[in-house]
Amino acid sequence: MNCPKCKWPTKVIDSREVEWGKEIRRRRECEKCWHRFTTYEKPQIARFIVIKSNWEKELYDREKLENSILKAINKTNLDIKQIENVLSELESEWIKNKKWVTSKRIWKDILNKLEKLSEVAAIRYASVYYGFKTKKDFINYINNLS
Repeated sequence: MNCPKCKWPTKVIDSREVEWGKEIRRRRECEKCWHRFTTYEKPQIARFIVIKSNWEKELYDREKLENSILKAINKTNLDIKQIENVLSELESEWIKNKKWVTSKRIWKDILNKLEKLSEVAAIRYASVYYGFKTKKDFINYINNLS
């Protein structure tokens, strides 16, 4: 990176993680004029359109999806890092060939990943997706897992 004052190359003099590891803060110093400044780096967020079941379109919102999964994994042995890894992996798949993905595919992909990590979390997540109303709905879903 070049100095904002004199446009000369800079060197990093300090780096540290901020926002629980979601960003990197770097202190930089110009090798010519000795000007110091701070930069922040964060990963580029996946940008694509989600097509909902009623054919409405909305921009993908990782935080919205993450919050729904966090509700499902509450009081299980899964932690946020595992979920972040799952989401990063799935986002790569979703964005690979398309600029859009259906909400149905998102839900099914999340459900498949959760079934491998925690059956309890998968059942909770499925209960919202399939709209379980009775205990019979839960029992039918659980029987189909086997």
